[in-house]
Amino acid sequence: MKKFLEKIVTGIITCSGFLTSVIILLIVVFLFSEGFGLFSQKTIEDGYTLVVNKDNPVNELNAKEIKEIFDEDITNWKEVGGKDEKIMLFRFDDMQKYFTAEELGKNYANADKCIERIVADNCGIIAFVPSGFIKDGFTGKKLEDHHISGTEVFFGREWFPTATPAPQFGFVPLVLGTVWVTVFAILFALPFGLAVAIYMSEVASEKMRKILKPVIELLNGIPSVVYGFFGLIVIVPLLQDVFGLPVGESGLAGAIVLAIMALPTIITVSQDAMLNCPRSQREASLALGASRWQTIYKVVMPYSVSGITSAVVLGIGRAFGETMAVLMVTGNAAVIPLSITDPLRTIPATIAAELGEAPAGGPHYQSLFLLGVVLFFITLIINSSVEYISARNKK
Repeated sequence: MKKFLEKIVTGIITCSGFLTSVIILLIVVFLFSEGFGLFSQKTIEDGYTLVVNKDNPVNELNAKEIKEIFDEDITNWKEVGGKDEKIMLFRFDDMQKYFTAEELGKNYANADKCIERIVADNCGIIAFVPSGFIKDGFTGKKLEDHHISGTEVFFGREWFPTATPAPQFGFVPLVLGTVWVTVFAILFALPFGLAVAIYMSEVASEKMRKILKPVIELLNGIPSVVYGFFGLIVIVPLLQDVFGLPVGESGLAGAIVLAIMALPTIITVSQDAMLNCPRSQREASLALGASRWQTIYKVVMPYSVSGITSAVVLGIGRAFGETMAVLMVTGNAAVIPLSITDPLRTIPATIAAELGEAPAGGPHYQSLFLLGVVLFFITLIINSSVEYISARNKK
């Protein structure tokens, strides 16, 4: 009977492990399938097209050029390989500016003929109109619409997924913002975390250790929104006054909040690693004439380097994946940060802020899943690097 129960328990545990593995695999597959679906989408907004005069030599434009044209940063066709002619912008919303209600007809019944006429009459025009109004025999020229490319996404320097007529899906500002705030958070947290871990494991009395350890571990259980609220009320105004910033929401505020959040993890894991150093090694070092601090630096720290490295990685992971606190204090500006006091936006904050508003299955929705893929690979690289370093240290 006992063996039978053991077999049942073993089978349940095996099935649970198998189902967990399958579910995780399916989640990863779903993430990748949704994310890479972005590259099957067209550059121009779905259901619309760009048309120009038939004599215009330009046949296609990339997403950046289209945005700059409609933002009026590019005003002459020669800047994109065309004739030396001023660009005339025309959107479908402008129909009533150029045509009367009689010309357009009831329910825009004659809109296709009106579009064809205005395109034929203006050599420098570029019109952004619904593709349904471009009939067979259209005398103008439709610009070629290509699929969103990996270069535009992974090396793009602008994130504006709701822009018309060509959304911008550049990941560079978001990746740099994430790396920027995480690096500074660890630079702030690591010295303080190691100092407290050394004090608690090597210097503090047993009574003090029993008081401090629960307090530090309690900090780990505080919700991230509370840290974000603290940063918004205390840290942001303080930084604004100290550095004379126009707004206090910045990468520096995010780094400080993340450093505070990462401290409990770094302290707890590092302390446990140091406490695992054999007493005999400490006594041998002291017996050879080393001071307490020499023993810590020459014996305890090298022995615990694997655990300390793990603590750093866990801290980086906490900082890298944090959403709510960063969303509240970094300013949410999807621009490339030039200094730590500039506002920025991270990948997790972007996903959290925009996923609820992105139409399911659209390019904006898919680009957010692709950001999740990027975050997945960054985390994988960090964890793999730590495993490699830890393995070398053990050898």
